[in-house]
Amino acid sequence: MRLRAGGAKWPRMDLITLFSEPATWAALVALIVMEVVLGIDNLVFISILSNKLPEGDRTRVRRIGIGLALGMRLLLLSTIAWVVGMTAPAFDLGWTGPLTAHGDPSFETAFSWRDLILLAGGLFLVWKATSEIHHSIDDHDSGDLLDKKCGAVTLGIGAAIVQIVLLDIVFSIDSILTAVGMTDQLPVMVAAVVVAVAAMLFAADPLGNFIARNPSVVMLALGFLLMIGMVLIAEGFGVHVPKGYIYAAMGFSGAVETLNIWQRNARAKRSAA
Repeated sequence: MRLRAGGAKWPRMDLITLFSEPATWAALVALIVMEVVLGIDNLVFISILSNKLPEGDRTRVRRIGIGLALGMRLLLLSTIAWVVGMTAPAFDLGWTGPLTAHGDPSFETAFSWRDLILLAGGLFLVWKATSEIHHSIDDHDSGDLLDKKCGAVTLGIGAAIVQIVLLDIVFSIDSILTAVGMTDQLPVMVAAVVVAVAAMLFAADPLGNFIARNPSVVMLALGFLLMIGMVLIAEGFGVHVPKGYIYAAMGFSGAVETLNIWQRNARAKRSAA
């Protein structure tokens, strides 16, 4: 079924007819790739949170978090007209902001519910990443001392799930609105979301274990979350930041860190020989 904002329905199309069209498969592949890329942010956050839990609970919490992400996306897809309507301005501050060289406002002051959710999610990510970086570098932090002396974990399962749910809402809305912008066929959106979340589920444990084994990667991942938080805040103010630049920077940083890990491993092997 096709849906438009406001609840209007487009004509139904038989699934066999729909998926017999080459254009449908092209849109599905493109959307799966986009959903997987957008899901990286969510997966990194889940991995960092789950690594603060007892080892026996990590896999379970990762699966719960990814399952909630799937449920959130499917729920939003079932109310797609309402989600699309979230982009309509909810209120306007009535101030245009500083003007650019072309005479346009540098940022928007008319906020939609989507903007407010992105702002809240961005602020939460910035706070979370900043506090985690502080805990990582401050040896005198009371939480770190507790971990070193008593071996206690720094986060409970309930707190981890609550934080995952909050970010799932933000990432899910962004994901679904991206899907709506790429296709207007609901079955294609559902298929892409299910495949992308299945890929997240498959990659969750390897990524989480890799981050846990390499402390320097934790700082890099927190840097990613900090950057993503700032991008969400900018998007909330109507300043569009091309996602390609963000993921290219993340990919380059990840490649450099991979080389550093290989170098450290090679040195360790030479020292042990």
